[in-house]
Amino acid sequence: MPKRLLQKITGLIKGKKSATVQRREIPRGDHHFPEEDIGRNVISVLDTLTRAGYEAYLVGGSIRDGLIGMHPKDFDVATSATPEEIRAQFRNCRLIGRRFRLAHVRFGRDIIEVATFRAAHHTMTEEDVDQSHQSDEGMLLRDNVFGTLDEDAIRRDFTANALYYRHTDGAVLDFVNGYEDIRRKTLRLIGNPEQRYREDPVRMLRAVRFAAKLGFTIEPATAEPIKRLSDLLGLIPPARLFEEIQKLFLSGHAEAVWPLLTRYDLARWLFPLSVPENNNAPGAQAMIGLALRNTDLRIHNGKGVTPYFLLAVLLWGPLQKLWREYCDEGIPPTPALQKAIQQVIHDQSRHVAIPKRFSLPMREIWELQSRLDQRSAKRCEQLVQQPRFRAAYDLLLLREESGETEAGLGEWWTAYQQADAAEREQMCQQLGQKPARKRRRYNNRRKGARPAPPQ
Repeated sequence: MPKRLLQKITGLIKGKKSATVQRREIPRGDHHFPEEDIGRNVISVLDTLTRAGYEAYLVGGSIRDGLIGMHPKDFDVATSATPEEIRAQFRNCRLIGRRFRLAHVRFGRDIIEVATFRAAHHTMTEEDVDQSHQSDEGMLLRDNVFGTLDEDAIRRDFTANALYYRHTDGAVLDFVNGYEDIRRKTLRLIGNPEQRYREDPVRMLRAVRFAAKLGFTIEPATAEPIKRLSDLLGLIPPARLFEEIQKLFLSGHAEAVWPLLTRYDLARWLFPLSVPENNNAPGAQAMIGLALRNTDLRIHNGKGVTPYFLLAVLLWGPLQKLWREYCDEGIPPTPALQKAIQQVIHDQSRHVAIPKRFSLPMREIWELQSRLDQRSAKRCEQLVQQPRFRAAYDLLLLREESGETEAGLGEWWTAYQQADAAEREQMCQQLGQKPARKRRRYNNRRKGARPAPPQ
C-alpha cells in the first residue's frame, strides 16, 4: 500500500479500532446490481471519461440501492479527472460548488453529477492548503483535496455508500467491507465517528435518513456520538438544513424518520417548537405522526407532496400555544393570530429556513382553520374557491383524527364538497344560517367575523 495512503488512513482513523482497507472485487454474476437500470446518458459519461484515459465509476447510493433490490434512479460518477478536465470533455458541462467542487453534465433535464476522487485532509501538502479548510470545531468548510480511488473510498461517509461499479466489466469494488455491511443491513461510518460528525454534522441526519429508508440498523459505535454531538447542527446554515429536511421527509419514509430524530436529540435542533417536550398538547404528536404517514402514502402512490403542508402540521401546536398566550394578554383574536404566525415562522426559520413560497401557503391554511366553522352559504362557496382550501380541509381532518379538536366539522365539509348547489344551500340553512343574498350594486363592504380565540 502506498506510504501516502497509509499516512492518510492513520490520520483519518483516530480510535482503538482501525478501518479495514482492502480492495475487493465482486465480479458480475456474484452480485445483483441491476445493470439494466443504468441510463444511456450515464453510460455516455462513463465511456467518454474512460476513452479519455481517466478512471470512471458509478458510486454511492445507486450501487447501495441496487444491491438491496431497489431500482436506483440517480447515478453519481466518481473519476480521476479534475473538475476542469471533466469540463474539457463535455460541452454540456458546468462546474458548481465552492465547498465541494464538482461537475454537472446536462442532457436536457437529466443531470449527471461527476465528482473527482477526494483524499483525506490530514496529510495535506502545501499545495493543498487553498483547497481545504476546517473550522475550529473541525467542520470541513472546503473539501477539494483530490486523491486516488483508494483514498476516495476511505473518506466517504458510510461503508454502504463506498462501493464502486465498473461498467466495463460489471464488477463492484469494495475497500471498506461495505458489501458485507449491506448484506447485514448495518449502517457504519468509515473512520472515527466523532471526527466524521465534526467534519460534517449533516452526516448525523444522513445516518437517520438512511436507517429509515433502508431499514438498516445504525452500528453502535456510529450511533453513540449522535445525541452527544447533536448541538453541532446549530453550526449548519438554516438554508442547507431546509434541503436536508426535504430529503428526510419527502422521500417516502417520513413516518420512520421522526421517531429517530427525537430519539437521537436531532429534532430539537431542527424543530425545537415541535418536539414532544415543547409540543405536548393532546393529539399534537399523534397529528404529526398521521401527517407523516399520509405523506409517505402519497409518495408511494405517485402523488405530489409539498413541504408547506408538513411544516404547517409540525408547527400547528406551537402556533396554537402562542396564539392562546397572546389572547390571554388581551390582544384581540385576529391580531393575536397574525402575531403568533409571524413569531412562529420567525423562530422556526432561525433553525431551518422556510422560503416564502412555502411560508405564505402555511399562513393561508392556518388562517383558514377558523373560517371553516363560519358556514353561511355565501362564505362556504367563497371558501371552496380558495386555492388553499383543500390543504386547509386536509389539516382539519388531521386535527380531528388525532383528537386535537372535536370531530364533526370535517365530516360536514366532506359532505358539502360532494353535494350539488341546492343541497349545499340546504346544509347551510339547517345550521341556522341565513341564505346567501345577492350583492347589491353599490359598495357595501362588511367586515368578516373575527376568529374565535383558541380554547
